[in-house]
Amino acid sequence: MNTIFIYDTTLRDGSQSEGISFSLQDKLSITVKLDDLGVDYIEGGYPLANPKDESYFKEVKSLKLHHAKIAAFGSTRRPDKRVEDDRNVKALLQADTPTVTIVGKSWDFQVADVLKVSLDENLRMIADTLSYLKSRGREVFFDAEHFFDGYKRNREYALQVLQIAQSSGADVIVLCDTNGGSLPAEIAEIVGDVRQKVNGMLGIHVHNDGDLAVANTLAAVDQGVQQVQGTINGFGERCGNGDLCTIIPNLVLKKGYQCLGEGKLQKITEVSRYIYEIANLLLRPNQPFVGSSAFAHKGGLHVNAIQKNRGTYEHISPESVGNERKILISELSGSSTILAKVEKFNLTHDGEFMRSVLEEVQNLENEGYQFESAEASFELLVKKKIGRYRPFFDLQGFRVIVEKRDHGLPITEATVKIKVDGVQELSASEGEGPVNALDSALRRGLERFYPSLKGMKLVDYKVRVINPRKGTAAKVRVIIESQDEKNIWNTVGVSENLIDASWHALVDSIEYKLLKEREVV
Repeated sequence: MNTIFIYDTTLRDGSQSEGISFSLQDKLSITVKLDDLGVDYIEGGYPLANPKDESYFKEVKSLKLHHAKIAAFGSTRRPDKRVEDDRNVKALLQADTPTVTIVGKSWDFQVADVLKVSLDENLRMIADTLSYLKSRGREVFFDAEHFFDGYKRNREYALQVLQIAQSSGADVIVLCDTNGGSLPAEIAEIVGDVRQKVNGMLGIHVHNDGDLAVANTLAAVDQGVQQVQGTINGFGERCGNGDLCTIIPNLVLKKGYQCLGEGKLQKITEVSRYIYEIANLLLRPNQPFVGSSAFAHKGGLHVNAIQKNRGTYEHISPESVGNERKILISELSGSSTILAKVEKFNLTHDGEFMRSVLEEVQNLENEGYQFESAEASFELLVKKKIGRYRPFFDLQGFRVIVEKRDHGLPITEATVKIKVDGVQELSASEGEGPVNALDSALRRGLERFYPSLKGMKLVDYKVRVINPRKGTAAKVRVIIESQDEKNIWNTVGVSENLIDASWHALVDSIEYKLLKEREVV
């Protein structure tokens, strides 16, 4: 079985995504997670870019990594400097990483218009930098920037750049589709040609501007590339980089390559979601392999077929990548859908029970509920009907006040009165708005009785007007996404009153978490 080496650049290229700014602690935490996943190389950043990256290379030495090597990223020496005097090269050595990745120009247009040096001087800059770092005991990778564009316009020079890198000691020569505009057939043809001209290990680093980064990476591997570079979730500048969460499962499950390590692939969904959370970005539900909807089934015929043979509508087992199958409940559901869902909850059932659940779902959806994106509320509904539910608290009442003063922002305060096992609790909290204040007040009142709620948070909140023609009297549907250390779940509430709808979704969210914990005990 052939091995493909995985080079992760989430901490550098991935951090160039719009909206992402990893702290030093974020970068260290992600490093530990990537090492546990089993990637071979973690590119930590550019030591001269900012103080945070400089600090990272100092702090990362204290981590007890089990597999991954840390790589520092930098560019070739400046044209007006000796390599040993170049600040960039000095910083790379001071980072004291076992591996250094050097980016250099391989497109003559970029050399002339961006670097503004001669083609020969560019070759000398590459040779000097690589050979010097090799002489200092580093494993050296060479990123041939804009290689595919350069090859298409001046094949001879682009190949000359690779040959200079090879003769200067590069351990891996990485072919970069920096603008992300190449097609898979082009990638395959060019890499095949390079394979005939360059000895040693080749790598591939592609961007996703044509939505082909994964396909281009796999095409390169088919032509003999052994190192794959990319980012978790495809994070990166513009349209992003090759998504390792899609590339790795395809390499392992479809092409039979060895990546990561035995049993590690099952952690990839967890890592994907962990890094979304660290980046403070919403999950992409339809992301292949790791998305929350990657194995979601809604149509009754599909669900019926899945129950008979999972291969009818699933190309792999969701468990192989640490994901899970979702059976979506809606008014389109048939008895097969309800049966599949109830069996997932490990509940007893009969035909009459199935019909009663289906009838209630259809009635509630007629009132504006939607359970396909609120599985936790559906599970609570089923357990209420079957008698495996008791409330964790009783509401005595709540009040929300929004006060607007002259020339000031609105002030929102919520007060909640609840009773838990006969003990009455009154709590109040201010918030950014009525729902935030209500959520804070409710959990503040419950945390004394249920401390685990401290580890839970609301991560998304959606409102939909159901019957807009009724204007301000229209019903609204609120979907809340909640998360704790292990799970993500969605709940729903419907009412003519936005705050009341939000309250029902909040209560379901909290009761679902507590019910799951009680079942484990």
